[in-house]
Amino acid sequence: MTSFHIVLIGTFSCIALYLFATSPPELTDGDVSTYACQHEVEDLFEAVNHINAAARGIYTKRIVGGGMAAGLKFGEEWREPDVEQGPLPALFLRETAAHLEAMPPRLGLYLGSDAPVNQSNLFGAGQMKAFTQVKLTRAPVFAKDEIAGHVAMYPDLASVTPCVRCHNEHPDSPKKDWVLNDVMGATTWTYPSTYLSTEEFWSVVEAMFSAVSKTYVSFLAKTAQFSKTPMLGTQWPEAARYHLPNNEVFMAAVRAKAAPELIRIMLDSGSSASEGVAGSTAGAAASEAEGDVSCEY
Repeated sequence: MTSFHIVLIGTFSCIALYLFATSPPELTDGDVSTYACQHEVEDLFEAVNHINAAARGIYTKRIVGGGMAAGLKFGEEWREPDVEQGPLPALFLRETAAHLEAMPPRLGLYLGSDAPVNQSNLFGAGQMKAFTQVKLTRAPVFAKDEIAGHVAMYPDLASVTPCVRCHNEHPDSPKKDWVLNDVMGATTWTYPSTYLSTEEFWSVVEAMFSAVSKTYVSFLAKTAQFSKTPMLGTQWPEAARYHLPNNEVFMAAVRAKAAPELIRIMLDSGSSASEGVAGSTAGAAASEAEGDVSCEY
């Protein structure tokens, strides 16, 4: 048995342990399970960025898009007590980031820009250098920071017309000539460690899922205060259906959309470990996922 096959078996064992809570098989050619189950921080960034893209894509298209057709409203002031609105897609991300801050895995999430509507999302001088590279290459940029540790920036694109119109017409927007497919900003992740065990990797992944879930629950709690409360259950909103999926249905959709990429990342990580190279960093496509809109930076 080659070292590649041993590592691959170890990687499958790690995935099985996470997904099915079963014991990994014994390795006869030396115990390399620890080696196989070590992951570089770039693997983590790619994983959580895919989860974020899946959640925002589903929320944007199926909740905001379908909800607006059904009569639901979404806006900047959704947190105000007397405002019957849900969060815009970028505010959904901001809420998710706030939940992550309250969790132990130390994963940081930030949506920034060089021309944000909300000036609190303006990149600083150090971040602007990396963002300039993101705009030029439309690919993720990885860096080290003395305080935050490892940093990853993924391009955030103006992928639909409402996003462009929102920024161009907003009174606080410093830029009024956005067009489709412009790089409007960057989804920025931070994590202190260079390497993660599989247990640590999946604990951070689960924290990301949990933060998304908490954000969606906050949205459902707000809709419960509307004068016309949407029906909750398994159905998604559309023009003739004033419904919202419950949290279990929403999160099942997010997990299903993210699962193939999570498995691919784990397999790529295991394969590259046998060759002594870093795991795949092809996650830029996640930022271009269907319906991934970035309004209201």
